Amino acid sequence: MQSQNPEPANPRFKIGVDAGGTFTDIIMTVEDTLFTHKVFSTPQNPADAVIQGVNEILNAQSGHPAAVEIVHGSTVATNALLERSGARVALVTTKGFEDILEIGRQERPSLYDLLVERPAPLVPVAYRFGIDERTLHTGDIQTPINPAQLDTLAKHLATLELDAIALCFLFSYVNPQNEKIAAKHFAAVFSGSQQIPVSCSHQILSEYREYERFSTTVANAYIRPTLERHLSTLTGSEKATSLTSTVKAPAFRTNCVKKFRLMLSNGGSISVQNFDAAGIRTVLSGPAGGVIGAYHTAKTAGYQKIITFDMGGTSTDVSLCDNGISMTTESTISGIPIKLPLIDIHTVGAGGGSIATVDSGGALRVGPESVGAEPGPLCYGRQGHAMTITDANLFLGRIEPTQFWGGKMELASETTRAFMEKFGTTIGLSPAEAAEGILKVANATMERAIKVISVERGFDIRDFTLVSFGGAGGLHAAFLAENLGIHTLLIPPNGGLTSAYGMLFADIIKDYSQTVLWKFTKHDTTHTEKLQEHFAALGARAENDMRTEGFAPESLKIERSLEMRYEGQSYELNIRYTPTNHPAHPAEFTTEETSELPNFISLFHTAHKQRFSYARHDATVELVTLRLTAIGETEKPVIHPGPLTDADASDARIAQKPVIFEGISHTTGYYRRDMLRPGNQIEGPAIVTEFSATTVVPPSFFAVVDAYQNLILKQR
Repeated sequence: MQSQNPEPANPRFKIGVDAGGTFTDIIMTVEDTLFTHKVFSTPQNPADAVIQGVNEILNAQSGHPAAVEIVHGSTVATNALLERSGARVALVTTKGFEDILEIGRQERPSLYDLLVERPAPLVPVAYRFGIDERTLHTGDIQTPINPAQLDTLAKHLATLELDAIALCFLFSYVNPQNEKIAAKHFAAVFSGSQQIPVSCSHQILSEYREYERFSTTVANAYIRPTLERHLSTLTGSEKATSLTSTVKAPAFRTNCVKKFRLMLSNGGSISVQNFDAAGIRTVLSGPAGGVIGAYHTAKTAGYQKIITFDMGGTSTDVSLCDNGISMTTESTISGIPIKLPLIDIHTVGAGGGSIATVDSGGALRVGPESVGAEPGPLCYGRQGHAMTITDANLFLGRIEPTQFWGGKMELASETTRAFMEKFGTTIGLSPAEAAEGILKVANATMERAIKVISVERGFDIRDFTLVSFGGAGGLHAAFLAENLGIHTLLIPPNGGLTSAYGMLFADIIKDYSQTVLWKFTKHDTTHTEKLQEHFAALGARAENDMRTEGFAPESLKIERSLEMRYEGQSYELNIRYTPTNHPAHPAEFTTEETSELPNFISLFHTAHKQRFSYARHDATVELVTLRLTAIGETEKPVIHPGPLTDADASDARIAQKPVIFEGISHTTGYYRRDMLRPGNQIEGPAIVTEFSATTVVPPSFFAVVDAYQNLILKQR
């Protein structure tokens, strides 16, 4: 995208950074101009790749940036949970409830597996402590905390070489007084050089269901020191190299990075200064950026019912957006429940680096194990030793070895061929059959993931457009669409950088919740006044917190919702709270909202029938949790359409080579995407290469470049 106006002397730079498992992606806007970059991730210290990539993209530009703003999403928090490499945490809770994390729930993900083992709690039994305190479900304090007992416990904790403490008291979501007293005491004891961060459940998750509240709070404490070390490396400390002081080019000031924000799993972001109570909210920040970027791109092009398909180096993430981004408050990472608002994303272990193996029964399996960034697939020539999805695509001719990574890296075709021949012999297939077999097994895994979020939830998948991105997404999207009956695909430009691109669209978003457990019968308005008071209190908190992000109360966008259920149920549906006279100021309510209560009940009945095929109109409805989201809107990139042309795409064709489809070799044109123009049409079979990704147009498909440089694929 080229700027329509002369570049100012001191332009503002906005950078999105997605630190993935294999690559770290960087995308930068300067006014209306877009710049892209990509470096290998550094798993031992992810911050190294971030610093390297940002410095390189800045150093490549001329001019003096007046201000650089960075929005950063990463897998640091996720990997700490997946690899169990987080902090040494002590759990302090109400006496008698030390084993909540061990007991958990009755859900059994592998119901008929006799050998299944539950993941071990993040806090072992020796680090779980109970103290004499008790808050009742009404909020009344039955047993106050004994300061002497707190002091004795603190002295014992000091001998354990802890990294973090999680405070989780019973019913603290109703009245957090005892948690606050304990937190203040520990903060006073563990200060100075012995400082230990304390995570309080009433701050992390002010909701009922103690297991989920305890699990989420402990997970926050578990990843917090790791995330703090990562951020200190990026933002500067006496023990770390500052990102802003390592810009080597003298043309840039060392203090040009004015804002540094963290991408969150809910699709928003927060300033790094305010992350301390929100570390757990970053666990799916990379995939969330992808959904945001894909949705904005598709919406601009006229598609609002989409399924996002993000295939990277280690996993595939899918999400359904039905005229809006889908949210959920329940997620599980490596067996650990995380109950926070986040974009509804389903993940499977199928990425470009997923390893192909043969099991003991002779069946071909692909993933979930991945070769990661080090050593990477065989074709990277970095001493890889396992056959991967990327290797199979290269063997079949679907990746041009000289055009990978914009031509910066030539793939080792001969090494891949030799390994594929050996692999095919192992399973009794020709090399081409083995390669296509690997891709078909991987495609089947990804098809099941898409069905989970669409068909299994009652959606007609044929009504949706598949928006494919990620470095490997375009290699598989058309085959998935054909098998699933999806008629239209959209491949955005810079597809391998869509997650980083989405971070440029992230608003400042903060979520608040409060469990209330109120019952409503038909036309009952008993709790109307309380409902207004609680939302007003949440709104006041939002105003105060958003001031620290630079947003005045009148500039905020406020969204409210209610989690509701029928009496006796153990699951809830989220119903948006939309009063007719919606006040601009979040703390202001009017009695006119009383008339909306029957409408909420009606909306709940309707939603319940849509989801579960029945509704009980005369039943008592329970309002379980109030939710409020405060949004501070940020400046976003402008996507400009280009003029359509009726010229053919022959100028963009750089080669013609044989490519194997269904065991048959087809002469296939290779096209450079940066040379394609709006209106160009490409007949399949074709391969479209670009800096960050490759797109396969199978023989039964054709592709059209739209006004926004998206590739639109359809079947003939």
